Amino acid sequence: MRVITANVNGIRAARRRGGLEWLAQQEPDVVAMQEVRASAKQFATALNGSALAEYELAHAESAAAGREGVAILTKHALASSSSVIDGFDEIGRWVEADVVVGGRTVTIASVYVHTGEAGTDKQVAKYAFLDALEARMAQLVNRPALVMGDFNVAHTANDLKNWKGNRGKAGFLEDEQAYLTRLTQNGWVDVVRAHHGDVPGPYSWWSWRGKAFDNDSGWRIDYQFASPALAAVAREPWIGRAAAYDQRWSDHSAVVVDYDLAALETTGE
Repeated sequence: MRVITANVNGIRAARRRGGLEWLAQQEPDVVAMQEVRASAKQFATALNGSALAEYELAHAESAAAGREGVAILTKHALASSSSVIDGFDEIGRWVEADVVVGGRTVTIASVYVHTGEAGTDKQVAKYAFLDALEARMAQLVNRPALVMGDFNVAHTANDLKNWKGNRGKAGFLEDEQAYLTRLTQNGWVDVVRAHHGDVPGPYSWWSWRGKAFDNDSGWRIDYQFASPALAAVAREPWIGRAAAYDQRWSDHSAVVVDYDLAALETTGE
């Protein structure tokens, strides 16, 4: 099962820049998208003519037009879906679906955590959403499940090139990092970090401005968190970093992981 998570930076813009074509070329079983910034009609129009148009869709649209929004696309049966996380209706930051792959039900969640701003109400709101996210993930950890997307938090200094210059700023605050630490302490596995080890990167976001991309001065803020059952069968995660600046279709790069569900069947849950 090939799973991709990608902050598309607007699905209509991603379509114009070739992002949907790139995603389809990877032949994914599941795609989790963040910041789709589209109504249901706009989403369908953007997918029209793409191989992804044949996928089943779960979409959580933001009540604020042209803002946020998350989605899950799957080539397999979509057993159920929900766009509600406790206390946060119509914000377009969480969508969850049960996907049936080869007779195995896997719970998939696409999540978008907004940037925040240290010392402001935006940061208070970010923590409130992370509280709800943490509570829901505690309910999912004992099943085959993936929670993935743009968390807008660099967990450690290895996840941010200019970590010294970002001390005290949103995205690199100790209180934010503590959420990710608790997730891993409670069984969730950061699949990319687990496979790449204790090294800088690989980064998944670079500013459009300046030479950040060319110098690989990035952040790793896009994650696939796997429950123990799925983490045990994760294979060779990689980042879909563009070969050059002018080939980028988002300011984020996709995170791609293959999961060997046949091995999951033999090892159990």
